[in-house]
Amino acid sequence: MMRHHAVWHEFNSYFCSMICRRFSLKCSLLSFFLMLFVASPLVAQDDEQLRRDIGEMLLVGFRGQSVDASPHLRRDIQQYHVGAVILFEYDAPSGTRHRNIASPAQLRSLCQQLQQLSPSEPLLIGIDQEGGKVCRMRAVDGFPRIASPRQTALGGPDSVRHYARLTAQMLQRAGVNFNYAPVADVNVNPACPVIGKLERSFSSDTDEVASCCRIWLQELGRHGVIGCLKHFPGHGSASADTHKGLVDVSRTWQPYELAPYRILMAHEQVPAVMVAHVINSRIDSLWPASLSQATVTGLLRNQMGFDGVIVTDDLAMGAIIHHYDFETVIFQAIHAGSDLLCLSNNGTNGYNPDIVPQTVDIILRLVADGRLSADRIHESAERVRKLKKTLK
Repeated sequence: MMRHHAVWHEFNSYFCSMICRRFSLKCSLLSFFLMLFVASPLVAQDDEQLRRDIGEMLLVGFRGQSVDASPHLRRDIQQYHVGAVILFEYDAPSGTRHRNIASPAQLRSLCQQLQQLSPSEPLLIGIDQEGGKVCRMRAVDGFPRIASPRQTALGGPDSVRHYARLTAQMLQRAGVNFNYAPVADVNVNPACPVIGKLERSFSSDTDEVASCCRIWLQELGRHGVIGCLKHFPGHGSASADTHKGLVDVSRTWQPYELAPYRILMAHEQVPAVMVAHVINSRIDSLWPASLSQATVTGLLRNQMGFDGVIVTDDLAMGAIIHHYDFETVIFQAIHAGSDLLCLSNNGTNGYNPDIVPQTVDIILRLVADGRLSADRIHESAERVRKLKKTLK
């Protein structure tokens, strides 16, 4: 009898354990599927937000005087959420003129078409309109003639304000809302092939440079145009051209070249700063400034306290494309702390209609691999969105 009771107890225990196991398995499976059901929308939502944030960081060039001339442009803005474009008059890969700009009426129409592609928020439409040799909106094409920064400064503050206002009004009429000017470089080397020689620097005196830049930022702002100081941390002492290759200013750069930035950041709301491709081993011996965390985050962000938008100089320039592979450039620029990556698509290395999807894929992979964080991307995207709100 005791044996039968033992057998029955053993069978009962086994039966109960099987029920518990099955019940536990069902609960586990149920929990798993519930977790998928709840988590999938969150994952999808996070992925979509990441893609939107990446798009905000891209400042992209394209070919054509109308939106329809570049079919990929609509895709890039609407599908990949590109938040900024840059316009050129000259197309470097083909060596032809009137890439995006042919006349005041045509440019105004193009800017209207571009904004219509981004109805939910303003598109940043950028240009390099400094005056003198660096004018994308040329007098020969019907735009007002703008004297060089050096020439305007020689005429005194009234002269500077006149040309700054004229430029701002011209940009406002056209629908261009982001000007990569004024130049805050100090004229350390008058023979510098891309600054002093082209009269792009206002002066060799840091106070005068700061005063002229202040006037420009004021006039641009009054007319709804965002200004951008450049080329941090100073390009005025260079003896070569970063469009052609790496330029080392380690021996010629002077700490006082930071003075215009310090003065303006202390007394003005500086909306944006563009970082140069110069090598300055006194700050970072390994990377050019635009790819240097020591320069962008260490010096500009932390030491100088700048919390506006940081823009890279054109990543299609020789200083970059001749020395680094594209993925390294994208990683380093973001890792360094820049907010807008200038992909002009207007370098001598040719035109790539798929540069946006390729760049987005690279950044998504860098995040998936853990080399960049989604928070880092979001931080830059929020700075760009904050900048755009000043346009509304």
